[in-house]
Amino acid sequence: MLAGTIIVILVATPWVVSGFFTVGALVAYLGYLNKLYGPAKELTKVNFYMQKILAAADRVFEVMREPQEAEGKPGIQSGHGASEPNERILPQLVGAVRFERVSFGYDEDWPVLKEFSLEVERGEVVALVGHSGGGKTTVVNLLLRFYQPSSGRILIDGVPIDRIPLKALRRQIGLVQQETFLFSGTIADNIAYAKPEASYEQIVDAARAAYAHDFIMQLPQGYESLVGERGVKLSGGQRQRIAIARALLRDPRILIFDEATSHLDCESEQLVQQALERVAQGRTVFIIAHRLSTISHADKIVVIEDGGIVQVGRHEELLACDGIYRRLYGRQSSPFDAMEHAESNRAISKGR
Repeated sequence: MLAGTIIVILVATPWVVSGFFTVGALVAYLGYLNKLYGPAKELTKVNFYMQKILAAADRVFEVMREPQEAEGKPGIQSGHGASEPNERILPQLVGAVRFERVSFGYDEDWPVLKEFSLEVERGEVVALVGHSGGGKTTVVNLLLRFYQPSSGRILIDGVPIDRIPLKALRRQIGLVQQETFLFSGTIADNIAYAKPEASYEQIVDAARAAYAHDFIMQLPQGYESLVGERGVKLSGGQRQRIAIARALLRDPRILIFDEATSHLDCESEQLVQQALERVAQGRTVFIIAHRLSTISHADKIVVIEDGGIVQVGRHEELLACDGIYRRLYGRQSSPFDAMEHAESNRAISKGR
């Protein structure tokens, strides 16, 4: 652009001096020249735009090429022992889970779980703890059938989960993750996402159970308040309670909380903890936690290390013996706090 302008001026200046070219004509010529540069600049960007289009198309087709998740095997036996349509097994599920010698690795050379066996009774609250990378999240991912174990099997109420239709299985499991995803819409819409046909009363009941109703009613538009993109208008604790309400709306028999309180302040954590204790009643609950003070109420604490179970027991039992759990708990609190917390839990247990 600069070179073209200089060439025009150098060539046209003698013509203007000699009277062959007027100043006005030169100015008009330079104006037309600038009009030409705009489209020329855009032409130079064509390759850039094409590369962006091709990259976006690759991502779209990558998703389209992704194989569908395998459905359950046909011929599921219902609770009455007869072969019935797949969906009819759902009312019979009560939430007893058993892992039988399950092995799995994201890479064949690096197994994450090795001969993992665990039995969870109906209505138990089970906490999975351990160092990062030990396989805690992998356990619940296999339960949700995000992946298939390389060996062993997982059963719910004695039925292998690969014989339960995928949609039917996940309809019975509620998941609250560490990073809560809310859509840019109303609070009611975000809660009802789990069950679009739910009535307003059902939405409110789920919010009450998750200790979310009070703060929702304090908002100017209540359940019709907009949460913003990814819930930016709400605090972390409020988003988590919305997520718990969403999970409860489907009335699942199994609930999974994956680090649901790890990024919350003390007050928000306490409210979410109260919600967890309320919703756990009558359901089988899996809690993955690094903050061990939040899982002291669990019926069973499972310590996972290097893909296997190294300790199982209640909070007080695991603190009483020397092991990984006691060391992990000691790093998060002083010895005095640990003893005081254990005494408090014993008093609560006696009160029960």
